[in-house]
Amino acid sequence: MKKAVILLSGGLDSATCLAYAKSQGFDCYALAFDYGQKHRVELHAACAIAAYFDAKIRVFKLAIDQWGGSALTDPALSIPHYDAKQTAIPVTYVPARNTIFLSIALGWAEVLQAKDLFIGVSAVDYSGYPDCRPEYIQAFQQLANLATQYGVEQGGIQLHTPLIHLSKAATIQLGIQLGVPYEKTISCYRANDLGQACGCCDSCSFRKKGFSEAGIVDPTGYV
Repeated sequence: MKKAVILLSGGLDSATCLAYAKSQGFDCYALAFDYGQKHRVELHAACAIAAYFDAKIRVFKLAIDQWGGSALTDPALSIPHYDAKQTAIPVTYVPARNTIFLSIALGWAEVLQAKDLFIGVSAVDYSGYPDCRPEYIQAFQQLANLATQYGVEQGGIQLHTPLIHLSKAATIQLGIQLGVPYEKTISCYRANDLGQACGCCDSCSFRKKGFSEAGIVDPTGYV
């Protein structure tokens, strides 16, 4: 079986991405990050989802919270309620997060001799983060093949983004077909230690909208 590294946060999108990679016949190696996020309970969800899909998982500790700059990591910044009129990149954006995560995933992929990386980014029903856009993924794909031994000598590394053009509803419908246990996932930026969601942050709002539009009962536990 071909090996693949899958970024797994424990949320709805990354769980669907893992299920998709599994359905394509990959031997899946999940990578989660303990990066100082306030909603650290998502890591328990990541481990549960990896176990459900029989994927190996590593939780990589990475203290990017030490420089702050995001409401997800900085105690001085509050996580805001969802605002449909918001046009600027929101304060929940973590500076360069996907670039940092993908770079570490790229290194692990080389060690594993895996030519495939999966990330569950979407440029539809999202908060406008710049590192979720197709042009960013295209740029990182080029970097991956320029900057690695595997890229230079082994025919290249492929970065897969199966959800990038899917709405949240379409992602959920795909996940249901693939058997994703959405009740095990945690998306909320304010999730408490029990994994209960606030229901009003950006992530919760997109998640609730997705289940509603997909016509599927939302299994999320809310406070």
